[in-house]
Amino acid sequence: YNGSSNTFLGWNWRANGGTTASNGTGDITSTVQADPSGCFSIVTYTGSGTAGDTIGHGLSTTPDMIMIKNRSSVDSWAVYHSSLGNTIHFALDTDAAQVTSSAYWNSTSPTSSVFTVGTGDALNQSTKNYVAYCFANTEGYIKSGLYTGNGSTDGTFIYTGFRPKFIMMKRTNRSGDYWYIIDPVRNPYNGPGSLLLNPDRGVGESGNATTDVIDILSNGWKMRTSGSGLNGSGGEWIWLAMAHNPFKYATAR
Repeated sequence: YNGSSNTFLGWNWRANGGTTASNGTGDITSTVQADPSGCFSIVTYTGSGTAGDTIGHGLSTTPDMIMIKNRSSVDSWAVYHSSLGNTIHFALDTDAAQVTSSAYWNSTSPTSSVFTVGTGDALNQSTKNYVAYCFANTEGYIKSGLYTGNGSTDGTFIYTGFRPKFIMMKRTNRSGDYWYIIDPVRNPYNGPGSLLLNPDRGVGESGNATTDVIDILSNGWKMRTSGSGLNGSGGEWIWLAMAHNPFKYATAR
């Protein structure tokens, strides 16, 4: 957190100024902090161990990405992404490919009021405490999706509708490929995104500020690497992006 001479980076999401509210919409009562936009929330709850139990997320719309962590035990993060459906999950802290299992989301998609959990220890072990971060696609603010790589430095264009300030992506169909986080803060102003961080590795950032990985644009980004971890031909990637300016229309560049 504060090692001498080390450099650090933090990402911060404000959810209602820290004000919490009890949410009894689901089978399991949760405590929620929701962004006033209704597009992002932090949810805490205690697991029941019962398949099919629902948990209120506090958003005004259906979440497209959910990340859950068992706070009481050693378990991997459980990640849901709407692009791949309700039988698929990922682990945020490993480089594993997508896994199919009903034990996570109980083969049930989230709604505008709740998400559903199975019996997996990573998200619904009896008496264990959990935290969930829920994100809903919102014009000009938050966007998640799926892209297909083409293996070229003239790569795929990913449309967000805003200039991204934060981008996280993971290859879905092959193990051994890391999660990547790219942002314009650590890269030259108005330049390429090329310095990479990995939430599933205990290492420092990688990459070179003069070597293109992506071009961060006013309405999304374009892949500029042929590397298999980010743009391999035929590969698929889930992603989550946040806007540089959280307004309906981003500043043009």
